[in-house]
Amino acid sequence: MNVSPSEPRPSEATLDLGTDRTPRVQSVDRAMLLLRAVAAAEPEDSTAARLAEACGLNRATAWRILHTLEVHDVVSADRETGRWSIGVALVDMAQSAGTDTILALARPGLERLSLQTGETAALAVWRLGGLTYVDEVVPPAIVAATWLGQTVPLHATSTGKVLLAFGDPHVVPRLPRRGLEKFTASTVTSASVLDEQIDAARANGFATCRGEYEASAWGVSAPVVDSAGRLLAVLSIWGPGTRVTDARLEVLGPLVAAAAATLLDR
Repeated sequence: MNVSPSEPRPSEATLDLGTDRTPRVQSVDRAMLLLRAVAAAEPEDSTAARLAEACGLNRATAWRILHTLEVHDVVSADRETGRWSIGVALVDMAQSAGTDTILALARPGLERLSLQTGETAALAVWRLGGLTYVDEVVPPAIVAATWLGQTVPLHATSTGKVLLAFGDPHVVPRLPRRGLEKFTASTVTSASVLDEQIDAARANGFATCRGEYEASAWGVSAPVVDSAGRLLAVLSIWGPGTRVTDARLEVLGPLVAAAAATLLDR
């Protein structure tokens, strides 16, 4: 076989033509096998030894590939347990790729919820290390500030509390136990109080905010999850405290949770 001097020379160790004669790089094949194995593994099967066995690789090869993937944040290792999980870079890429699909499916639901409540309905996703609003519907008769495109703090919004309650703990950053930023007089800066609110969100299926990031913004948020229960986005309703009162939050909470459960249905 003639090889151009400008082209890399094929090596039996790195190039496998496969049964369909399509050139394939063996190291990339192995990395993809391991990546899929990490994504599919139960916790007890996610050590390097178990993953190597599942992929038919020797442990040293699997270990080197996993650590290379870790450098790129595609996988992450728990040093105490030796278990591997999907890394933040892969989650960011998947979410970025899937955002357009989520937006297309969610838009009609946002419009219905805004019309039903008379308040702003918004959708937020976790991407590139931040919780960002990617779509919103504002009732025609209401003049409201937009949060579209904004990244918001996790401890001071109902959206952020949903992320803390339902998000992947390997992806969502851990908040400090001290020094939570105070934005308004209502901002929760106590880690123990925030823990209670996160537990309540898990129990109720929604989280609330009472002017904690902006004094004029009261709201309720609920998780939008896939069939496996993984968080895809956060659905929110918000408005001024003169309309979205404590009593109304009790009504809006279950309403938003029900809307979130069917938001991506075709």
